[in-house]
Amino acid sequence: MTKVLVIAEHAGGKLNPATAKCVTCASQIEGADIDVAVLAADASEVAAQAAQLAGVKRVLKIEHSANAEPMAAIQAPQIVALANDYTHLLGPSTTFGKDLMPRVAALLGVGQVSDIMTVEAPYRFRRPIYAGNAIVTVEAPSDRKLVATVRTASFQAAASSGNAEIQAVQARAEVPTHTRFVSRSAAASGRPDLQTASRVVSGGRALGSAEQFQIIYKLADKLGAAVGASRAAVDAGYAPNDLQVGQTGKIIAPELYIAVGISGAIQHLTGIKDARTIVAINKDAEAPIFEVADIGLVGDLFEILPKLEEQIG
Repeated sequence: MTKVLVIAEHAGGKLNPATAKCVTCASQIEGADIDVAVLAADASEVAAQAAQLAGVKRVLKIEHSANAEPMAAIQAPQIVALANDYTHLLGPSTTFGKDLMPRVAALLGVGQVSDIMTVEAPYRFRRPIYAGNAIVTVEAPSDRKLVATVRTASFQAAASSGNAEIQAVQARAEVPTHTRFVSRSAAASGRPDLQTASRVVSGGRALGSAEQFQIIYKLADKLGAAVGASRAAVDAGYAPNDLQVGQTGKIIAPELYIAVGISGAIQHLTGIKDARTIVAINKDAEAPIFEVADIGLVGDLFEILPKLEEQIG
């Protein structure tokens, strides 16, 4: 029997949509029984949300004061303590999952399959390599536990139509004391989260300065969108690092992606290729971004964006 444990990502009492996408991936594994593990100081609220995901059989609440913050060093041993009952352990290929799942794999003494984008068989998957320029089929040994991260941009979120059992369990593992939470520093923008937003406006090096990058924030606020940036814009100091989109940043799949002053290097395109509609604004008609754009506007972004804002109202 194939038993899959999906590790829930959550914050502020809300389940991250990435978890629902991991459940969809797990449901494509033939014959899979799917459980979701929620690690928190108080997991009740998040567990109730996870129980609504279609395809989930059981939600495990692992409550411990040390789980108040999602620290990989603290959570990994607890997940390993639960692993005996499962053949597959899945986490999202987000910042959270990329931090946590390799630790789980290391503690179990197995390799990790990264960025699953297609399920072909219980132990055979497809994943991107070379910045998305090629897709490789990988097969993991079936006699060992499979630990993997799921490329959430490749899967739709599971519907909230389930009614899974919620069960409180104890993860009998020694919680490390060498790692502890000290503080959290994050800018409160009031905008949607970049990795889960349905609309994203991104700016590139063509903006010219951090001051002129503010035009991106203005357009995003008009659209109720998240803000992203190319690596060139981040390296130039126009935008903070957590807004970077691309191979070395965040991989996203919004309904609408507006690329402003972004040429379209392959590393950036890797991060947006699953977007439903891509709009490109660039004065260079030969920019690679136009090869993938559904709508392209050739012209000066400082002339186009104010007119676009006027039309939005």
